Amino acid sequence: MAELSDIPIRIEQPEAEPQQFGNALPILNEIRHALARLAEQGEPTRIDLAAMPFGPGDEDRLMAALGRGEVEASVDALGPTRVWETRFPGVWVLDYANVDGERIALQIEVDEVPQMLRTQRADITDSLAALDATLASATATDPAGESRH
Repeated sequence: MAELSDIPIRIEQPEAEPQQFGNALPILNEIRHALARLAEQGEPTRIDLAAMPFGPGDEDRLMAALGRGEVEASVDALGPTRVWETRFPGVWVLDYANVDGERIALQIEVDEVPQMLRTQRADITDSLAALDATLASATATDPAGESRH
């Protein structure tokens, strides 16, 4: 006859439910206050979602609540960046990746146009000089390509 000590015992614990931080709702409230500041004072806001302790499904819930608007852009600078307006005009999502396509940052920007899509003042100055050079070159030759000396 088998003894009690001969019976294998295995302790099973139920799988723990994934911890839900529930940060989608607080972030939506933060976006709401940022949108009010933009509307009332013209003050833009950037929210770094990488700094948030997202639990499983938080990011998906947030993105589903924000939805997609009419405007999208992609920028290739040190890796691809996708920018899109949410269904709430003035609320933008910026998803930055490195050259390997791995996400390096995810941000919400509340502004008329995301800073990333605005031309920098130095670039505008360089652009003006380049256009002046193009115009100078164009006026130095006639439409047939002949010099006007």
